Amino acid sequence: MNFFEHQEVARKNTTLLLFLFAVSVIFTICALYVAIVILLMTAGPEITVNGQSIYRLWSPLLFGVVALGTLAVVGGGTTWRISTLRGGGGVVAQELGGQLVALNSDDPEEQKLLNVVAEMAIASGIPVPDVYILNHEPGINAFAAGFSTDDAAIGVTRGCVEQLSRDELQGVIAHEFSHILNGDMRLNLRLIGVLHGILLIYLIGRGLLRIVFDTGVRVRSSDDKKGNAVLVVVAAGFAFVVIGSIGFFCGRAIKSAVSRQREFLADASAVQFTRNPLGIGGALRKIGGYARGSDLLTGKAEEHSHLFFGSALDSWFFPGLLATHPPLEARIGRIEGLKVAARRSQRSAAATPLTATGAMGFAGGAAAANEPSQAARSPQPQQLQVKPGSVITAVGTTDPEHLAYARALLAKLPEELRQAVRDRASAAAIIYGSLLDRQAEIRNQQLILLKQADGVEIAEASLRYGALVAQLDPRLKLPLVDLTIPALRQSSSAQIEQFFQQVKQLATADGKVSFSEYILQIVLQRRLQPHFSQKEGRSQVQHTAIGAIWDDCTVVLTALAKVGHTSQQNITYAFRSGMFRLPGASKRGVPPEPPACNLRDVSRSLARLERAAPKLKQAVVDACAHTVLVDHHVTVREAELLRAIAIALGCPLPPFLETA
Repeated sequence: MNFFEHQEVARKNTTLLLFLFAVSVIFTICALYVAIVILLMTAGPEITVNGQSIYRLWSPLLFGVVALGTLAVVGGGTTWRISTLRGGGGVVAQELGGQLVALNSDDPEEQKLLNVVAEMAIASGIPVPDVYILNHEPGINAFAAGFSTDDAAIGVTRGCVEQLSRDELQGVIAHEFSHILNGDMRLNLRLIGVLHGILLIYLIGRGLLRIVFDTGVRVRSSDDKKGNAVLVVVAAGFAFVVIGSIGFFCGRAIKSAVSRQREFLADASAVQFTRNPLGIGGALRKIGGYARGSDLLTGKAEEHSHLFFGSALDSWFFPGLLATHPPLEARIGRIEGLKVAARRSQRSAAATPLTATGAMGFAGGAAAANEPSQAARSPQPQQLQVKPGSVITAVGTTDPEHLAYARALLAKLPEELRQAVRDRASAAAIIYGSLLDRQAEIRNQQLILLKQADGVEIAEASLRYGALVAQLDPRLKLPLVDLTIPALRQSSSAQIEQFFQQVKQLATADGKVSFSEYILQIVLQRRLQPHFSQKEGRSQVQHTAIGAIWDDCTVVLTALAKVGHTSQQNITYAFRSGMFRLPGASKRGVPPEPPACNLRDVSRSLARLERAAPKLKQAVVDACAHTVLVDHHVTVREAELLRAIAIALGCPLPPFLETA
């Protein structure tokens, strides 16, 4: 399956989750109804409502009351729990006792972890996640949590970083990145909320019993009526505990049904990403031979058990049925079976799908939209030879070549920039510096704006970092932006609002927004805003039919066609080539000419396209690729806009590679 098919499967699994949840709630209602009928029949005198006894085996009135009460409790508990998770993966990591790893940590194990995560993020085309470490957990385990790639967090236990080699750690992180890329995280967080509602019945029963036991001496000395009431409360408490326990086992069954197969897929993806079965295989073998295994000590382990790389708890009751993870032996066996394919792949000399000839750069390195392209200014045309179909194949994946590429890019960063990305203020200054104009007059105006809003120190740092950024290999500029994201996420809401305002002012200081400035703003908005909006992801599906986004597709494809070509004939040909890739194009009719549009229109259209269903997004990205690659070449400017569109749609696109 490709990225979009994985996303569609995740959506279907959400439907399965809701179905299983509904079945569990119905079962709970019926069990509670039977328990309450039995309690009422043994509690004392007959109770009538409107002259009708409710002691019958079937009482619609009583059943309605029980059903409404149960739905209120379960629904309220689920709603509340989901609301507590809206902060994304960082909230989950903190609940589990995780501590955010400082970007400037001097712990070599923590720096190794940060480097592995950064390399994987750059190689797969997603923002660098926040990294948390569970210092009080000696077991070997890890997890990924979040609603989208933009609010994802990676958590690892102290035992994981101390017991695993770098290759083994990379295999575990690759497994977790698979969950990030395949849409498993959103489902897993919803699972936490849904199951909390079911478990509330058990918690209510336990609370009733605690009340009785705490006041039992005084009650026993009371009159008979109060004594009977106590018996009813005790019986109700035990009934709720028993029924709640049934809900607990239903929850385990739901987690098992939803997550076990996804673990096999994540293992296979980890091998694909690293082409090193010994990495993840060695990690699993160490778990099997390690005294602590992958067990967790935290009391939150049960609620979050389905998030982890390895089994967080022993499944002592029906282990084959209720375990959240497949047996270690089965996982290792499947990975061992992938070794032959991995060796064959390593011997293959075939180029990777996204392979480029010549130099290549992303956001921040292109000229303004009204300036001649880099290809026109250079004696060696900066063009990339890429097949349109390979773009869809590459979305949401990576491979060892991209990992090596990311590692090499990070090694090329000047030490001053490498240190600066670890600090919030310095990271902001790097972004400001990349927006400083080449013309001295405009640059001086920008520096005045910076001094007024952020102070002299930030203005001077921006000027210094801007000079360093201008000297970078163009391919380093977008990865550099992504490396600043973890530090920028440490801003307060007020600070990030001021940051965006400053970026906008710097970009428009010359009275216009250049192409590179527009791309940079798209990337920053996508990477940072979901983290501060405190919403359950940004891309809630609203559009499932092409008709709802048809006009938006024409706007985006027009922008791509105009970026890559100058003559009207070539623009029209590229535009129509992309439009005909959309489903139903022949029936709806493709416009003979691309419509007029500006960058504001493109931004509005991208916001709507982001809320399209995964299959529609696949069609849109495919149409974009064919618009750009109609001549089987892509200029740097086209690649930048294609990259920005993929980012805006939430489709992680790995960097293009360079061949000799």
